[in-house]
Amino acid sequence: MSKPLALLCVHGIGHQEADPDFRASWAKAITWAVQSCDPELVPTIDFLEYDDLFDHAPLNPLTYGMAFTKLLASAVIHGIGDLLPRSRGFGDVPETIKWTAGMVAQWSTETDLRAGTRDRLLAQIKTKPYHAVFAHSLGSLVCYDTFVQNPEAIKDKAFVTLGSQIGNPAVRDVFAGRIQTLAARKWYHLFNPDDHVLTCPIKLPDDNFKQANVPFDIPNDFLNHNATWYLGHANTIATVWRDLAGGPQAKSFATVARSFAKAVTKPNRRALLVGINNYPDPANRLEGCVNDVFTMSAVLQESGFAPEDIRVVLDERATTRGIMDRLHWLLDGVRDGDQRVLFYSGHGAQIPGYGANDEPDHIDECLVPVDFDWSLEHAILDRQFCELYSQLPYDSHFVAVFDCCHSGGLTRDGAARIRGITPPDDIRHRALRWVAEEQMWVARDFSAINRSLADKKGGDKYLGANSATNRLGRAAALRTLPNADYDKARKTLGHYGPYLPILLEACEEQQFSYEYKHGAISYGAYTFCLAQVLRANRANGVNLSFEELNLQVKQKLHHLKYNQTPVLVGAKDRVAQQVPWYPPAKPAKAGSGGAKTRRK
Repeated sequence: MSKPLALLCVHGIGHQEADPDFRASWAKAITWAVQSCDPELVPTIDFLEYDDLFDHAPLNPLTYGMAFTKLLASAVIHGIGDLLPRSRGFGDVPETIKWTAGMVAQWSTETDLRAGTRDRLLAQIKTKPYHAVFAHSLGSLVCYDTFVQNPEAIKDKAFVTLGSQIGNPAVRDVFAGRIQTLAARKWYHLFNPDDHVLTCPIKLPDDNFKQANVPFDIPNDFLNHNATWYLGHANTIATVWRDLAGGPQAKSFATVARSFAKAVTKPNRRALLVGINNYPDPANRLEGCVNDVFTMSAVLQESGFAPEDIRVVLDERATTRGIMDRLHWLLDGVRDGDQRVLFYSGHGAQIPGYGANDEPDHIDECLVPVDFDWSLEHAILDRQFCELYSQLPYDSHFVAVFDCCHSGGLTRDGAARIRGITPPDDIRHRALRWVAEEQMWVARDFSAINRSLADKKGGDKYLGANSATNRLGRAAALRTLPNADYDKARKTLGHYGPYLPILLEACEEQQFSYEYKHGAISYGAYTFCLAQVLRANRANGVNLSFEELNLQVKQKLHHLKYNQTPVLVGAKDRVAQQVPWYPPAKPAKAGSGGAKTRRK
């Protein structure tokens, strides 16, 4: 007995509707995949047609060039990998990528066009009760934009994205820097790491989202973007098609499983502590960073963290790869209510960065792993870090503590050590220009990353004093829209923008972070004062807010004559909350009537 399966397919870049074979190739791949799971399933396949909506403004080579440059620049900034071999000029770019960049740019910038594609899709969805919507490439953007604003349209349906640009940071700007969960029964994101048409993975911690890797390499096809290869891939069959073949029973089981998981899973705590003393260059070696890590581990364990929930990486093991692997452990799979802490004690630096035109156009703040060599491949920049924190649930708690500075400085033996390193002259040259009239080298004037954000009060906390610095933990690269457009997009889409951690930093942008000798034992001056303030207040039963904690540490450092002003960055409502790492309550003594504590 045959069982119906109603599917709606939305094609990608075009104009595919002009190709008489594309529908037949999709249908053949789908039918084969479906019946390999259940021979009784008979798919009925409809296609959304929307190419005509783009015809009012035909694209031209100039539009292609501008759009492609923007997307390539985003790839450079975010480190998503080479979209094309760097030797290619725009004239050598495959036509498919030109179409993708141009049509994505046109769709993302024209309000009426986006509204038209949403209306067209909503009208089609109403024609029958579809079981699933499959969207390829640009079609996935059209569908996501529609479903995030009209959740009922995808409710109780499966949503499958393939060869999608939704996760591309340049495209994510359209959605105010954040990808949200959908009301779909299940959202499957099929990702081929060898697909070169501006595609990206997506990180969502929600139970109804699953990314399935579907690697394939089509012979003599550099792009690897073909929808039929996605649809018929073995991993697609094992996940998407088996789910659809399961029908209502699979849906019920999945719903029950998610509810059970939420009921039994308690919010958890994790902390990653990084300390580096033994840098390869003797001039860069520090003394107190490993001691800082043990101090913070003790403070966190006093505050209820279990030893097994704290990971430490020190000295020669704190390589770029070693730190990034542990950051995944820290930040992957975070749920509402979870607490995460990152502590870093070591050198910081600033690297002048290149844009898509291979010219220096901004500054990247970074943490300095033990294998640091002033290259982007051996540094911890916000472009990688941002991909891990920007999608965290808003109701999670992530605090990053940085006892380092990003202003380079070397000290004479016997002087206080500074936790920032001076760049070699060839790196420094990138950020300088020669002024003939003055016969002097001065700082190069880079264009602001986001002028409206830079001009906003406190904008320097996010973009630096030069308005062109990607500062750690600020997600500035996901906020390139002007303020008014950014706020409008957030309101329309119903979210707050990228998740931003609470940042506790040892000093201001142009200051130094110093080391302190406690007798013969070295610590970071900031870490030592931070631990003392936390312990002193908690000994008196007082749990400080982040604002109060930062103020008291600042007062203590200034009292001890350290010329460094600690910085607190975070949303106003978050930094006004109490620090969540409070010691667990002690059992009351018999007859005492309960332990008494005082909390602010």
